[in-house]
This record gives sequence, structure tokens and C-alpha cells, in this order.
Amino acid sequence: MAVGGGTGLSAFLMGLKGFTKNITAVVTVTDEGGSSGRITRDWGVLPPGDIRNCIVALSENDDVLRSFMDFRFDKGDLAGHSLGNLMLLASAEMTGDFKLAVERINQLLAIRGRVLPVSTENIVLRGKTSGGKQIKGELEISNFGTDLDEIWLEPSDAKPIKEVIAAVDTADLIVLGPGSLFTSVIPNLLIRNFRERIKKGLAPTVYVANIMTQPRETEGMSVTGHLNWIEKVLGKLPDYVIVNDQEVPRGLLERYKAEGAEPLYLNDDEEVELYEKGCKVLRGSFLRLDQVKGEPVIRHDGGRLSEAIFSLIQKKDGGTF
Repeated sequence: MAVGGGTGLSAFLMGLKGFTKNITAVVTVTDEGGSSGRITRDWGVLPPGDIRNCIVALSENDDVLRSFMDFRFDKGDLAGHSLGNLMLLASAEMTGDFKLAVERINQLLAIRGRVLPVSTENIVLRGKTSGGKQIKGELEISNFGTDLDEIWLEPSDAKPIKEVIAAVDTADLIVLGPGSLFTSVIPNLLIRNFRERIKKGLAPTVYVANIMTQPRETEGMSVTGHLNWIEKVLGKLPDYVIVNDQEVPRGLLERYKAEGAEPLYLNDDEEVELYEKGCKVLRGSFLRLDQVKGEPVIRHDGGRLSEAIFSLIQKKDGGTF
């Protein structure tokens, strides 16, 4: 089971589908930006963007399909909307049920695995900064992430869908991330019944640390800083953390630094601290360069990350986990 949202999770899933079809991606439904935000405001359905990305990532022919699903209209009332988001909207309108709408798109595209929304309730991220400022919504949470003191959902008693709970019970491994800490990974864990099931379940948990910090959301935050938040919300540290130790190309590093992003490496003191707390560290070269609008961007290498994940499953099955 992979838990998260955004581009980080979809990059991981693209690699993971080469290893197994037994994949369940649990995706947050708090996205409020761009096409997803407009669809939620205008039609009252849950935001489809993160779910669309994961469905495309698990499709058999993702390059061709992605070009269709990611096609964005640039004229008239549809300007800014992607075709994939509109397909999910149409499916939701036809079925009257967002979960069923997602399942139908899963089947229509014959994906390797399945994608599930963590909940079908309209939930909103809320938070409070260290200075006491109340903030609301994914965009504000992202902008004030480094000053965040508390984070929660409204309604506080939002329920996960039953398929998500069933997936926790049968999971070999529960992978948290990669993805934005406060706006992709943690929103899923803020759903009480979901996190309690993970916490009490038998499946080991793995947190995949991001390769770079994110401007404003996690700017200046260390790997242990990320894990402290996971522990605060989940109620325990993950059994494993996977970190990248591959160097970022110099030219790209300078560009990212100018935007407020730094490589997220784990130092020796942090590793000792984590081991003492029972969280094992798996290091590796997980960086891959991708292209967005003609510019190189840093992503996780889904293939190498999946190899590392499967090495943990083999250790578990061999009794040495």
C-alpha cells in the first residue's frame, strides 16, 4: 500500500507497477488548487487531480494515456481543466458516487493495481502557526508549513472508505510518500480510523523522505524534522525511513536553492538517533531527472525506489525484518 498524493506518489507508482500488480494507492482528497479546486467549487465533487495522476501512473501505456489525461484546454470555459479531471467529474456525475467513479476509471483504463480516495467526505485542512495564526486549506498550509504548530481536518470525525481499511489489513508493507509532507502525506493520516488501523496493524511502515525540501512548506526542515511530524500525527515512528544520498547536479542545485529548496540528506547523528528509537534507515541513489515544460526537475526514481521497497518485503518474508 502506498499513501500520499501529488507528483511524488505518482513517480513512485510508475516504478512500482513494474514489480507487481498488487498495488493499492491511497490518495488524499484535500487538493484545492487549479483545475481540481475549480471542479470542487463548481460541481461539489472531491478534487480529482491527485487521483488522476496516480491512475495514469499505474496504466499500462502511461506515455500515450498521460498525453490524453493531462491534456489541458486553453480556451473558453474549459480553459485550465485537464481531460482526465473532466473524465473523473463525468464519472462522478453519472454514478453519483465519487468512490465508484474512481473505480470505474480504474477499470476503464485497466490499471495495474487500484487507486482509492482515502475518504469520500468533503474535508478541509486546518492549522495553527506557532504565533497562533489560524490557517485553512491546502494552499495556506503549504505556505505556512515551516511555522506550523498544529494541523487537523474538518470535520474531525471524517471516515475512511471501507476498502482503504481492508487494504491496511492485507498490506505487506505500508509506504508513506514520497510527497509533500503537510499536503500529501499527513492529510491521509489525520483521518483517525485510518491512522489507528495503521498504528495497530501488522504491516511494517516505511516513510520515503523527499529528495528536496519544499519552499515554505518544509524549507530548512531536516529528515528527522519530517519524521517528528509523522510521529506526532501517526502516534509512532515508521519502522523504516528511505533517504536519498545521491548528489544533485550542481547547475540544478543552484536553481533549486534560489527557489528555497535544499537537498534533504540524513546526517550521521540523525541516523544514530533514529536507530536508537527503532527506526531503521535505508540509503540509496533514488534521484532521477525529469522534464517539465522543457526544464529539468528532480523526481524520485520509481524503479530504484521500488527495488528498495521490495528488498524490505523480502526481509520481512524471510523473518529478518
